Amino acid sequence: MRGTGTVRPEPRQADDFAVHYDEHFTDIHRYIAGRLGRDVADDIAADTFVIALRQRHRFDPERGSVRPWLFGIATKLVAQHRRQESRRYRALAKVGPAAVDGGHEEQVVDWVRAEGMQPRLAKALRSLNRDQRDVLLLSALSELSNQEISEALGVPYGTVTSRLSRARAKVKAALGEDSHER
Repeated sequence: MRGTGTVRPEPRQADDFAVHYDEHFTDIHRYIAGRLGRDVADDIAADTFVIALRQRHRFDPERGSVRPWLFGIATKLVAQHRRQESRRYRALAKVGPAAVDGGHEEQVVDWVRAEGMQPRLAKALRSLNRDQRDVLLLSALSELSNQEISEALGVPYGTVTSRLSRARAKVKAALGEDSHER
């Protein structure tokens, strides 16, 4: 029988997808908001799950869990908005941090995120190459393990480890923290 072109998931697949959405949407949204700002996070997070639903046949549970796969999709969408991200970091480096609302814990988290980023940190992040920035922000904003980052980006574990180490060293040096921790 010929279809109408609309792909409808089987009931079990739809239930599984809904579970993944419920489990991971908040983390995906937080990661995207940290990379690009809250103003675009809703749309890009939603796009992440639309793409995941359309490409669910490409997900191989033998290669890892769905979480890194979703973060990989989100990271690719963030890359499409990279110019906006770079402009945002340049602007933040020039004008300083935005006013931060909320309690102490929220302020600490926002300090790392694009909405409340310190100018020196914004400049340091802007100086990283794309691969280093992706790995560092997947680790810092999404708290993915190196193995999950490897799965999300489709690069070897050792590559993730070296990129993360280099990115941390560059940011640490840019912030002048290397002499304070000895």
